[in-house]
Amino acid sequence: MPTPPENRQKLDPMDAKLRLFPQNSHEIPGFAQKKGFYSDLHRSILKVDRVERGRVICSLTVDSAVANKYKTLHGGAVASVAEMVSLACAKTVAGDKDFFLGELTTAYLSSASLNEVITVDAFILRQGRSVVVTSVNFSTKTTGKLLYTSRSTFYIMPVASL
Repeated sequence: MPTPPENRQKLDPMDAKLRLFPQNSHEIPGFAQKKGFYSDLHRSILKVDRVERGRVICSLTVDSAVANKYKTLHGGAVASVAEMVSLACAKTVAGDKDFFLGELTTAYLSSASLNEVITVDAFILRQGRSVVVTSVNFSTKTTGKLLYTSRSTFYIMPVASL
């Protein structure tokens, strides 16, 4: 018979949280702690194919640096690339204005295998005076199958008058 809740041992909340992490967790390697590491990582897997007003198209090659333990593209890498490419796309219409990312959603529909080449297609869904909304589709280069789709909302900062 299970122990009633009032008789169960009370755990310290911090101890309970620490139990979620592996006991022998690894330290972050030194090369990954250098400034600009993620930008360098993105540049190593992305190749810009086309840039025009309201659209950016890139090719992404899934390599081991961005793969998970199942040898497919890591979900965090998908979201990170989506943010980077959607930001570049937003800059094609907003120029040098200051803006910030207000929202990023990503749907993981399928997976991309190690060494697979993916087309990353970012385009503007809506542009206003204070907002830019982009969409980024990740599809296989060979078949065009949609793997991931992402939507970003950028808010344009007001320019202060001096």
